[in-house]
Formats: sequence, C-alpha cells, structure tokens
Amino acid sequence: MTMVGVLEETGDGERRVALTPDGVQRLHRLGVEVTVQTGAGRRAWFGDEEYVAAGAATGSREQVYAASDVLVCLDPPADVGEARDGQVLVGLLSPLTDPGLAQRLAVAGVTSVSLDLLPRTLSRAQAMDALTSQANVAGYQAAIVAAEAYGGYFPMLMTAAGTTRPAQVVVLGAGVAGLQAIATARRLGALVTAYDVRDAARADIASTGATVLDLADTRQDRAAEDDGYARELAADEAEAQQRALTAAIPRFDVVITTAQVPGKPPPVLVPADALTAMRPGSVVVDLAAGPYGGNVAGSVPDRRTVTGEGVTVIGAGRLPSTMPQAASTAYARNLIALLAALMPQGAVTLDLGDEIQAAVVVTHGGKVVNPRVRELIDERKEIRS
Repeated sequence: MTMVGVLEETGDGERRVALTPDGVQRLHRLGVEVTVQTGAGRRAWFGDEEYVAAGAATGSREQVYAASDVLVCLDPPADVGEARDGQVLVGLLSPLTDPGLAQRLAVAGVTSVSLDLLPRTLSRAQAMDALTSQANVAGYQAAIVAAEAYGGYFPMLMTAAGTTRPAQVVVLGAGVAGLQAIATARRLGALVTAYDVRDAARADIASTGATVLDLADTRQDRAAEDDGYARELAADEAEAQQRALTAAIPRFDVVITTAQVPGKPPPVLVPADALTAMRPGSVVVDLAAGPYGGNVAGSVPDRRTVTGEGVTVIGAGRLPSTMPQAASTAYARNLIALLAALMPQGAVTLDLGDEIQAAVVVTHGGKVVNPRVRELIDERKEIRS
C-alpha cells in the first residue's frame, strides 16, 4: 500500500502544514496510508493526537523520509536532498523560479510534482488549484492587515462627535487575491476602487461593486496567457502603467498590491515617487513582496516600515502562513484532489499524456520532463555560455 509522508515545513515563519487530520481520513478512503512527522501540524493548531485519531502514524523526520513513497509539502524542504531515488515529492516547488532545484531532483531520481504549474483554465483542475486557495486567504488577510495598520476607520461612522469619512482603498491587481481583498475591504465598509491591466478582470471588478480605476492608456486585452496566469507586460506597457498609477495612487488612504507573474520578478506598481506623494498615515500592503522583489518600491518581505513621509509599507508576501488553519485545510484539499488523479488505484500512476500531469510533473526517471522548466534551464545554459 502506498505511504504518503507529511513533512514539517522548514521555512522561516511558515506555520502551515501540507495535510490536515481530515485530509488523512480522505486519503484513507483512497486506499492510502499516511505517516506524519511528529509536530508537523502544531503551528497550524493540529496536534499529533488528531493525526493518530484520524489513522496516521507519527514519527521522526528521518522515519518519514524512510517510510514514504510520496512526500507532501508546501515549499521545498530545506533537506530535500534526503529524498531518495524513486520517491515522489509533491508541493509548491516553484520550478520556474528555481529550476536548479528541478535539476537536483532529477539527478537524485525523484519524481517531483509542482502544484503551482497547474493549468488553471481546465475545469477539472479547479479542485487542485492551490495557488487560488492560498491567494483567497492572502487577499482576505491583506484587507484585515491594512485595516489594522490604518490609523482611521474603514467604514463611515456617524457619531455624536461628527461623521467620519470612509477609507479610500485601491486594490492593484484583480486576480483571486485582489478580488478577495476587494470583497473584504468592502465588507469592512471602505470605499474600494480597483485596477487591473486585463480587460476581463475589469469586468470582475465591476461585478464586486467596486469602482474600476480606468487608466485608459494602459488598457490591454492581451495581458493574460492561455493557461490563465498573467503575462509580463512589455516595456512600453509597463512604463505607461507606472506613469498613470503614480498619478492616481496618492489620492487613496490604503493601497493593496497583488500582481505577480510566474517565474518573473513582480512588476513595480507603486514607485518611490508615488509613495512620496501619499498622505501621512496612508498604508500600502504588498502581497508580492519576496526575495525577487515586490510591487512596491522599498518594501521588505515580512517587515513593516514607515517612510519619511509617514506612509506605512507592509511587505506581506506570506500572508497565508498567518492564517495557518484555514490555509492548511484548503491546501490539503487541493493536494488530495491531485493525489487522487495521480493514484487512481492507490498507487502512483503517471500519464504524461494527460494535460494536468504533463503540466505539473517536473522531473521523472532522472530527467526534467516539464517543457517549461526544461526551456528555462536551456536558456540559462545559453546565457552562461
């Protein structure tokens, strides 16, 4: 019987776990056994006793590596080199950002499957879409974080002392995280405006009841790839967008940015000039902040800074980790949906002719088999040569 191993996450500040006790029960119904590293779920408030009650075994990290046919995680484990030939590793492996990891896994004979490569336009892939589930958490939490950092009220309040105007919030990027941020900020009573370079996303903004920020010279109906992910703007498009946003941003009290492009540094949407022009007490939340940059000039991942002009800038690229129970539960369901497709009879059966598997399987049989990742590796080899 196939054994799925759950590893404790090794990233700094990471509180999520790849599989919840409820997920253990779901896997059992697929004919799969589960072993969980002792303490793997503790930071998400899932105790070892809950996993045991659900039917999982628990053990040390070394025991999980040794006993498992399939290892599940969120981010790549720091000790991923412990994975052995023939094992399967499933997680958000970011091979377009770190193709070197794919090469190392291939050499080790590990079959790797990366959920962040999932083709989002396929209806049968929706239950597996971990990026969407985690973006929902991030968007919700972004509005909460912004409201906490803002020195005023989000809603309009009428009191004996007078009327307080509602906060003016703008959300830049209307993908999953952006739409959730819009919805949450509106529930909190803010007046919400949103912007996205994609025409289709503008319709989504309007459907939420938010105002569409219309920067006419930046309109693009080609800003989404066929797989449902945003594409990187051309240099002239990016320049036009930045000019228009720099002029518009200072009139808002709160800015939430959510724009990311897979495998590329995030676009800068809030340049230094825009920050300088914002009112003291304004708040900017950058959901794209990470090791490769962010949407906001000067944002620092996982840190809150205040500019000389009194603007609070929050580098918030890992918000799902701050809601570990909800984020872990959603991720576990995505993971189980994918594992059910990979293990229809309780054992891993790869079919690279299947659209979903062809997209998410990165390495197999000692080779990098994913065309997008292989192309990126070849490009880097050409640059070095």
